[in-house]
Amino acid sequence: MNSTEQQHQTRLVHEQTYYLPQDGISLNKAKRPYYRVKRFIDLILSLGLLILLSPLFIVIAILIKLDSPGPVIFQQERVGYDWRRQRIRNFIFYKFRSMVQNADQTIHQNQVKAWVRGEMYDENGSKENTKVVNDPRVTRVGKYLRMTSLDELPQLWNVLWGTMSLVGPRPVPTYEVAEYDTWHYQRLEAPAGITGLWQVRGRGQVSLDEMARLDIEYIKHQSIGLDIQIIILTIPAVLSKRGAK
Repeated sequence: MNSTEQQHQTRLVHEQTYYLPQDGISLNKAKRPYYRVKRFIDLILSLGLLILLSPLFIVIAILIKLDSPGPVIFQQERVGYDWRRQRIRNFIFYKFRSMVQNADQTIHQNQVKAWVRGEMYDENGSKENTKVVNDPRVTRVGKYLRMTSLDELPQLWNVLWGTMSLVGPRPVPTYEVAEYDTWHYQRLEAPAGITGLWQVRGRGQVSLDEMARLDIEYIKHQSIGLDIQIIILTIPAVLSKRGAK
Protein backbone atom coordinates (compact mmCIF):
# COMPACT_ATOMS: atom_id res chain seq x y z
CA MET A 1 0.00 0.00 0.00
CA ASN A 2 1.51 3.38 -0.96
CA SER A 3 1.71 6.47 1.28
CA THR A 4 -1.20 8.22 -0.51
CA GLU A 5 -3.57 5.30 0.21
CA GLN A 6 -2.43 5.16 3.84
CA GLN A 7 -3.08 8.89 4.27
CA HIS A 8 -6.54 8.48 2.72
CA GLN A 9 -7.38 5.61 5.07
CA THR A 10 -6.18 7.56 8.13
CA ARG A 11 -8.32 10.52 7.06
CA LEU A 12 -11.33 8.25 6.52
CA VAL A 13 -11.11 6.87 10.05
CA HIS A 14 -10.70 10.13 11.95
CA GLU A 15 -13.00 12.53 10.12
CA GLN A 16 -16.73 12.59 10.75
CA THR A 17 -17.79 12.85 7.10
CA TYR A 18 -16.09 11.76 3.87
CA TYR A 19 -17.09 12.90 0.41
CA LEU A 20 -17.36 10.51 -2.50
CA PRO A 21 -15.42 11.02 -5.73
CA GLN A 22 -17.34 12.90 -8.43
CA ASP A 23 -18.34 9.78 -10.35
CA GLY A 24 -19.85 8.29 -7.20
CA ILE A 25 -21.83 11.48 -6.56
CA SER A 26 -23.23 11.50 -10.11
CA LEU A 27 -24.21 7.86 -9.83
CA ASN A 28 -26.06 8.38 -6.55
CA LYS A 29 -27.83 11.54 -7.73
CA ALA A 30 -29.50 9.40 -10.38
CA LYS A 31 -30.73 7.06 -7.64
CA ARG A 32 -32.53 9.73 -5.60
CA PRO A 33 -36.07 8.60 -6.63
CA TYR A 34 -35.17 5.04 -5.59
CA TYR A 35 -33.73 6.24 -2.28
CA ARG A 36 -36.88 8.27 -1.52
CA VAL A 37 -39.13 5.24 -2.04
CA LYS A 38 -36.69 3.08 -0.09
CA ARG A 39 -36.72 5.59 2.80
CA PHE A 40 -40.53 5.56 2.89
CA ILE A 41 -40.57 1.75 3.07
CA ASP A 42 -37.85 1.81 5.76
CA LEU A 43 -39.91 4.23 7.86
CA ILE A 44 -43.13 2.23 7.64
CA LEU A 45 -41.56 -1.19 8.22
CA SER A 46 -39.13 -0.14 10.97
CA LEU A 47 -41.83 1.69 12.91
CA GLY A 48 -44.25 -1.23 12.51
CA LEU A 49 -41.63 -3.78 13.60
CA LEU A 50 -40.57 -1.69 16.60
CA ILE A 51 -44.18 -1.56 17.79
CA LEU A 52 -44.84 -5.24 17.03
CA LEU A 53 -41.61 -6.45 18.67
CA SER A 54 -41.70 -4.12 21.68
CA PRO A 55 -42.66 -6.97 24.07
CA LEU A 56 -39.68 -8.98 22.80
CA PHE A 57 -37.40 -5.96 23.30
CA ILE A 58 -38.55 -5.75 26.93
CA VAL A 59 -37.98 -9.47 27.56
CA ILE A 60 -34.50 -9.38 26.02
CA ALA A 61 -33.61 -6.26 28.03
CA ILE A 62 -34.64 -7.95 31.27
CA LEU A 63 -32.68 -11.11 30.44
CA ILE A 64 -29.54 -9.08 29.65
CA LYS A 65 -29.79 -7.16 32.95
CA LEU A 66 -30.35 -10.37 34.94
CA ASP A 67 -27.45 -12.13 33.24
CA SER A 68 -24.70 -9.54 33.67
CA PRO A 69 -24.15 -5.96 34.88
CA GLY A 70 -23.97 -3.20 32.29
CA PRO A 71 -26.15 -1.41 29.73
CA VAL A 72 -28.74 -3.24 27.66
CA ILE A 73 -27.67 -1.58 24.41
CA PHE A 74 -24.18 -1.74 22.91
CA GLN A 75 -23.16 1.35 20.93
CA GLN A 76 -20.31 1.60 18.47
CA GLU A 77 -19.17 4.06 15.82
CA ARG A 78 -19.63 2.64 12.34
CA VAL A 79 -19.13 3.94 8.79
CA GLY A 80 -22.04 4.34 6.38
CA TYR A 81 -23.42 6.38 3.48
CA ASP A 82 -25.72 9.41 3.78
CA TRP A 83 -27.66 9.48 0.51
CA ARG A 84 -29.17 12.92 1.19
CA ARG A 85 -25.80 14.66 1.53
CA GLN A 86 -23.98 12.32 -0.86
CA ARG A 87 -21.21 11.51 1.57
CA ILE A 88 -19.81 8.75 3.73
CA ARG A 89 -19.94 9.46 7.45
CA ASN A 90 -19.64 7.91 10.89
CA PHE A 91 -22.79 7.12 12.86
CA ILE A 92 -23.70 5.44 16.15
CA PHE A 93 -24.75 1.82 15.65
CA TYR A 94 -26.98 -0.05 18.12
CA LYS A 95 -27.16 -3.71 19.12
CA PHE A 96 -28.28 -5.60 22.21
CA ARG A 97 -25.22 -6.05 24.41
CA SER A 98 -23.99 -9.64 24.07
CA MET A 99 -20.65 -9.25 25.88
CA VAL A 100 -19.55 -8.44 29.40
CA GLN A 101 -19.40 -4.76 30.29
CA ASN A 102 -16.30 -2.93 29.05
CA ALA A 103 -15.18 -5.93 26.96
CA ASP A 104 -11.72 -5.60 25.40
CA GLN A 105 -12.37 -4.49 21.81
CA THR A 106 -8.77 -5.04 20.68
CA ILE A 107 -9.50 -8.79 20.40
CA HIS A 108 -11.99 -8.14 17.60
CA GLN A 109 -9.81 -5.45 16.05
CA ASN A 110 -6.91 -7.88 15.74
CA GLN A 111 -9.20 -10.55 14.26
CA VAL A 112 -10.56 -8.09 11.71
CA LYS A 113 -7.03 -7.16 10.65
CA ALA A 114 -6.14 -10.84 10.20
CA TRP A 115 -9.38 -11.43 8.24
CA VAL A 116 -8.72 -8.47 5.93
CA ARG A 117 -5.24 -9.82 5.22
CA GLY A 118 -6.61 -13.29 4.45
CA GLU A 119 -4.98 -14.89 7.49
CA MET A 120 -8.13 -16.29 9.14
CA TYR A 121 -8.91 -19.98 8.52
CA ASP A 122 -11.11 -22.50 10.32
CA GLU A 123 -10.18 -26.06 11.26
CA ASN A 124 -11.01 -27.24 7.72
CA GLY A 125 -8.72 -24.70 6.08
CA SER A 126 -11.61 -22.52 4.85
CA LYS A 127 -11.60 -18.75 5.07
CA GLU A 128 -12.91 -17.73 8.50
CA ASN A 129 -15.06 -14.72 9.33
CA THR A 130 -14.48 -11.79 11.68
CA LYS A 131 -16.31 -13.32 14.62
CA VAL A 132 -14.22 -14.67 17.49
CA VAL A 133 -15.00 -18.36 18.08
CA ASN A 134 -15.65 -19.39 21.72
CA ASP A 135 -15.24 -15.78 22.75
CA PRO A 136 -14.90 -15.59 26.57
CA ARG A 137 -16.30 -12.04 26.52
CA VAL A 138 -19.75 -13.26 25.35
CA THR A 139 -22.36 -13.67 28.09
CA ARG A 140 -24.76 -16.62 28.41
CA VAL A 141 -27.68 -14.60 27.10
CA GLY A 142 -25.42 -12.96 24.51
CA LYS A 143 -24.49 -16.34 23.07
CA TYR A 144 -28.15 -17.09 22.33
CA LEU A 145 -28.80 -13.57 21.00
CA ARG A 146 -25.91 -13.91 18.55
CA MET A 147 -26.89 -17.41 17.46
CA THR A 148 -30.43 -16.23 16.64
CA SER A 149 -29.37 -12.76 15.38
CA LEU A 150 -31.74 -11.17 17.93
CA ASP A 151 -28.89 -8.91 19.01
CA GLU A 152 -29.36 -7.06 15.70
CA LEU A 153 -32.93 -5.88 16.46
CA PRO A 154 -32.01 -2.45 17.91
CA GLN A 155 -30.72 -1.52 14.46
CA LEU A 156 -34.39 -0.91 13.66
CA TRP A 157 -33.88 2.37 15.56
CA ASN A 158 -31.02 3.18 13.17
CA VAL A 159 -33.37 2.52 10.26
CA LEU A 160 -36.13 4.67 11.77
CA TRP A 161 -33.70 7.57 12.29
CA GLY A 162 -32.26 7.21 8.79
CA THR A 163 -28.66 6.30 9.62
CA MET A 164 -29.27 2.81 8.18
CA SER A 165 -31.68 1.02 5.85
CA LEU A 166 -33.34 -2.38 6.09
CA VAL A 167 -31.24 -3.52 3.11
CA GLY A 168 -27.71 -2.45 2.25
CA PRO A 169 -24.01 -3.19 2.78
CA ARG A 170 -22.97 -4.26 6.27
CA PRO A 171 -22.08 -1.25 8.47
CA VAL A 172 -18.44 -1.63 9.49
CA PRO A 173 -16.38 -0.20 12.37
CA THR A 174 -13.77 2.44 11.59
CA TYR A 175 -10.89 0.08 12.34
CA GLU A 176 -12.05 -2.25 9.55
CA VAL A 177 -12.24 0.61 7.05
CA ALA A 178 -8.67 1.55 8.04
CA GLU A 179 -7.52 -1.76 6.53
CA TYR A 180 -9.28 -1.29 3.17
CA ASP A 181 -7.61 -1.05 -0.21
CA THR A 182 -8.85 1.82 -2.39
CA TRP A 183 -11.38 -0.24 -4.38
CA HIS A 184 -13.02 -1.56 -1.19
CA TYR A 185 -14.42 1.94 -0.50
CA GLN A 186 -16.96 1.38 -3.28
CA ARG A 187 -18.93 -0.88 -0.95
CA LEU A 188 -19.60 2.18 1.25
CA GLU A 189 -21.47 4.04 -1.50
CA ALA A 190 -24.95 2.98 -0.34
CA PRO A 191 -26.79 3.27 2.98
CA ALA A 192 -25.73 0.52 5.38
CA GLY A 193 -28.33 -2.19 5.97
CA ILE A 194 -29.47 -4.66 8.61
CA THR A 195 -29.42 -7.28 5.87
CA GLY A 196 -27.99 -7.37 2.37
CA LEU A 197 -26.63 -9.46 -0.46
CA TRP A 198 -23.52 -10.34 1.58
CA GLN A 199 -25.63 -11.46 4.52
CA VAL A 200 -27.82 -13.84 2.49
CA ARG A 201 -25.04 -15.23 0.27
CA GLY A 202 -21.95 -15.19 2.45
CA ARG A 203 -22.93 -14.17 5.98
CA GLY A 204 -19.45 -14.06 7.46
CA GLN A 205 -18.02 -17.02 5.57
CA VAL A 206 -16.24 -15.09 2.83
CA SER A 207 -13.12 -12.95 2.49
CA LEU A 208 -13.14 -9.15 2.53
CA ASP A 209 -12.70 -9.09 -1.26
CA GLU A 210 -15.69 -11.41 -1.75
CA MET A 211 -17.80 -9.37 0.67
CA ALA A 212 -16.87 -6.14 -1.11
CA ARG A 213 -17.72 -7.62 -4.53
CA LEU A 214 -21.15 -8.75 -3.28
CA ASP A 215 -21.88 -5.31 -1.82
CA ILE A 216 -20.69 -3.54 -4.98
CA GLU A 217 -22.85 -5.90 -7.06
CA TYR A 218 -25.84 -4.92 -4.91
CA ILE A 219 -25.08 -1.19 -5.25
CA LYS A 220 -24.90 -1.46 -9.05
CA HIS A 221 -28.26 -3.26 -9.27
CA GLN A 222 -30.20 -1.57 -6.46
CA SER A 223 -33.97 -1.65 -6.85
CA ILE A 224 -37.02 -2.05 -4.64
CA GLY A 225 -37.58 -5.49 -6.16
CA LEU A 226 -34.06 -6.61 -5.24
CA ASP A 227 -34.48 -5.22 -1.71
CA ILE A 228 -37.69 -7.22 -1.23
CA GLN A 229 -36.00 -10.35 -2.56
CA ILE A 230 -33.11 -9.93 -0.10
CA ILE A 231 -35.50 -9.39 2.83
CA ILE A 232 -37.30 -12.63 1.94
CA LEU A 233 -34.00 -14.54 1.59
CA THR A 234 -32.86 -13.21 4.98
CA ILE A 235 -35.42 -15.36 6.80
CA PRO A 236 -33.95 -18.77 5.82
CA ALA A 237 -30.42 -17.35 6.20
CA VAL A 238 -31.14 -16.39 9.82
CA LEU A 239 -32.98 -19.63 10.59
CA SER A 240 -30.08 -21.68 9.25
CA LYS A 241 -27.74 -19.85 11.71
CA ARG A 242 -25.07 -19.98 9.02
CA GLY A 243 -22.16 -17.74 9.97
CA ALA A 244 -23.76 -16.74 13.30
CA LYS A 245 -21.13 -17.84 15.79
